[in-house]
Amino acid sequence: MPTPHHGQPRYRVIAEDLRRQIESGAIAPGSLLPAESALTAEFRASRGTIRQAIAVLRDERLVATEHGRGTYANPYRYKDGPADGPDVETTERQVAADPELAALFAVEVGAALIEQQNVTLMNGAVGAVVRIYRLPGAMH
Repeated sequence: MPTPHHGQPRYRVIAEDLRRQIESGAIAPGSLLPAESALTAEFRASRGTIRQAIAVLRDERLVATEHGRGTYANPYRYKDGPADGPDVETTERQVAADPELAALFAVEVGAALIEQQNVTLMNGAVGAVVRIYRLPGAMH
């Protein structure tokens, strides 16, 4: 358990401890943080306090939370500082539905779909490519 820091809210003390672990590599980029229950036991704090600490780290882009999967040390952050984030380039184009997409959208093979492609760049290198499909005229 970390040493108490008098005058500082408990969630900030916990966030600082987790921040040090992430920045030192003790919690590797992309790795899952311990579950809330483990953190509540480790820090002897309530779930609400742990959630506040995680929210601070999320605001600083040091962690990312995926519903149902957990909270991860953010693998897409610059070493210069947590406030910087990845660049995302977005393009859209019309494509013909292949058999898999046609089945998903319940349209004929070859029907027009809109493909949105988001390319995430970190320091100029591609970190991720996400393609989203929708029917023409559908809300984005």
